[in-house]
Formats: sequence, C-alpha cells, structure tokens
Amino acid sequence: MQAGEQMQTSPIALVTGASKGIGKAIALGLAADGFDIWLNYRNDHDAAEAVRDAIEALGRQCVLLPFDVADKDAVEAALDPLLAEETPFALINNAGFARDTVFGLMSEEQWDSVIGVHLNGFFHVSRKVVPRMQRARTGRVVNIVSTSGQAGMAGQVNYSAAKAGLIGATRALARELGRRNVLVNAVAPGFISTEMTAGLPVDEYMKSVPLGRPGLPEEVAGCVRFLCSNLSSYVTGQVLSVNGGLYM
Repeated sequence: MQAGEQMQTSPIALVTGASKGIGKAIALGLAADGFDIWLNYRNDHDAAEAVRDAIEALGRQCVLLPFDVADKDAVEAALDPLLAEETPFALINNAGFARDTVFGLMSEEQWDSVIGVHLNGFFHVSRKVVPRMQRARTGRVVNIVSTSGQAGMAGQVNYSAAKAGLIGATRALARELGRRNVLVNAVAPGFISTEMTAGLPVDEYMKSVPLGRPGLPEEVAGCVRFLCSNLSSYVTGQVLSVNGGLYM
C-alpha cells in the first residue's frame, strides 16, 4: 500500500440462522460477493464452524455468533460489542423454524415459539442494527419469509401468521427507512430442499409446482445476493418469490 492510501474494508453482512440450509447458502453467496460475515446460529457449533471454514476459504472473514434471536438479552450481549465498532451493510433475518400441526391441536408453546423466533427475533436483531444503518445512510435489510405467509398453509397457522407478519413489517419498515437510503425487502421461498423439508412427500407437493421440482437453497440465496448488490438500488418494500410458480 502506497503512502497516503487507506486500507479498503469489506462490507459486512449479518446473517441469522446461517449454520445450515438457506442461511448457509446465503452466507456463502454473500461471502463470494465480497462480504465479511457475522454468522448467527443457535447451537449447532460443528455446522457453524464448517460454514466459517468455507467462508474463510473464499478469502473473507467470519465471526460466529451463537445466540437465540428470540432472547433479547442474548442478542444484545452478542451484538453490542461488535456494533460499537462496525455497522453491517446488510442484515439478513433468516432464523426460523416450523412447529406444524392442525390449529385445533396447536399448543400455546407451539404458537409462542414460532412467533417468538420469526417476529420477536426480527425485532430484537433489527432494532440493534437498523438505527446504525440510518446514521450511516446506507444499508440493506432482507427478511426471509415464505409462500406460507403469502397464501396460507393448512397445518401451519402459526408459521403462516409469523411469515405474513414479517411481510407486513418489511413493507412498513421500507417506508420508514427509504429516505435514509436503507432498502428493506423480503424473499419468499416455496418448497426448498433443506433439512426442514426432509421427510415430506415431495412428489405430492410437486404436483402443485409448475416447474415440477423443489428449489435449491442457492436459488434463494441468489435473490438475496441481488438485493444486497448495487443492481437493486431502486428496489424496496418488495417480496421476491422463489417458489417455482407455486404461488403467483
């Protein structure tokens, strides 16, 4: 480096629920695009370390952040020290899980746990990061939602409600943050081949999918990569569907 030159720093992307599945694909895709990654996960340390190794093999840095997004105190303890030094350019709210059952048999715990991770988790993490993006007058927030939140799905009243709520939050936040050049969008996967869909009757589900196959995590990640790139500089408040035509 020549005298007087400043060291170039890589943009940072915070990805929640990124030790496997769609979150892993997003973290790896953004790393390939030049982002350093703050990688959140809950408890699968081995899987998270494997993703970190793959990110570092791409020449990017990766900080592992094991915490439950539904736990406000844990979120603050993990993020506050990092945010005191740096502000992520991109926040990907991906953490989530399903607790499926018909509504008449759904327990309060099944309802609260799904709402807690998807909606409360979005709130706890975003409220730490978004104000710093506002001050920087730049940033991208991408919320991973679901076809279930767009069309509803029998047996997933809790999950559909959580994802639909997140779609509403995406649009409202996009209106709030647009003047600060912080873009907020959502990506809605359909049936994607991950651990979450393992064991489901794939052939039966594919009868409703015009493309006739499950999606891949990397195909979801491609939309996230677009929304975190300069190519999406006039896109905010939108829901990009990645569902093979299942919901139009």
